[in-house]
Amino acid sequence: MSQYDKKNPVDLYPAPPFPKQEQSLPGEAWKMDPKPDHGETSYVGKERLTGFRGVVTGADSGIGRAAAIALSREGADLVLSYLPSEQKDAEEVRDLLEGEGRRAVLVPGDISDEQYCRDLVQKAVDELGGLDTLVMVAGRMKSNDDILTLTTEDIDSTIKTNVYSLFWLTQAAIPHLEPGSSIVTTGSVQGTQPSPDKIDYALTKGAIGVFTSGLAQQLAPKGIRVNQVSPGPVWTPLQPGSDDAETVSEFGGQAPFGRPGQPAELAAAYVHLVSPESSYTSGATITIAGAMPAV
Repeated sequence: MSQYDKKNPVDLYPAPPFPKQEQSLPGEAWKMDPKPDHGETSYVGKERLTGFRGVVTGADSGIGRAAAIALSREGADLVLSYLPSEQKDAEEVRDLLEGEGRRAVLVPGDISDEQYCRDLVQKAVDELGGLDTLVMVAGRMKSNDDILTLTTEDIDSTIKTNVYSLFWLTQAAIPHLEPGSSIVTTGSVQGTQPSPDKIDYALTKGAIGVFTSGLAQQLAPKGIRVNQVSPGPVWTPLQPGSDDAETVSEFGGQAPFGRPGQPAELAAAYVHLVSPESSYTSGATITIAGAMPAV
């Protein structure tokens, strides 16, 4: 079954309760039960991005992996960013994409480090011969229901990973982006509907929305589009990596669809925002949250 086949979204994927499970951050997809669907067997490309060259952060698992698979199957060659501890997942993605005839260059590192961000973009330009899109998906989330125990180190790590990296990567990329290029950020419904145990994470997701809107206006005269995908609950390693086993077992049940989204269900949004078909779309947000309200 491909993404083009008619189906009932309510029972398309597993719903809670899930097996109780926990991981240490950042988490790994292959350890999850049930395994997330990143579109490995379902996403069918239509040559919408033939000749495109891009960077995808968080490309080892979750939404970033789904975006990378979809962009590649539409014809893009990619540099894939991920943490060194996620090497196994990243190699799976590389092998899949290269097996289908596309380029997939692995560049491990931590986007909370400024020099890595700048080196990542330069590596993409050197390896791919240029850059047409920057897709920023990677993020840090660590739940904490008591602000009195939220450490400065945790706050710094979340903000540097989720917000500072956007500035560093964008600053490095803009000199290489020609008119018609695109930047896609990844927000969250947490940015407008924060959970009490995710205050620092929600703060950064609100900031990403503001960043996207402001940057879209600034880069419009250059012909560079900037848009945001805003997910609701999605079944990725962030969940067992940041929440307790009981919470994970019921994850996504609050959505009107009664289940979390799967990464594959967000892939087409990234493709659309990167593709020239969305040429008049900039400063926009596509919310994908299983009928949960955006605000």
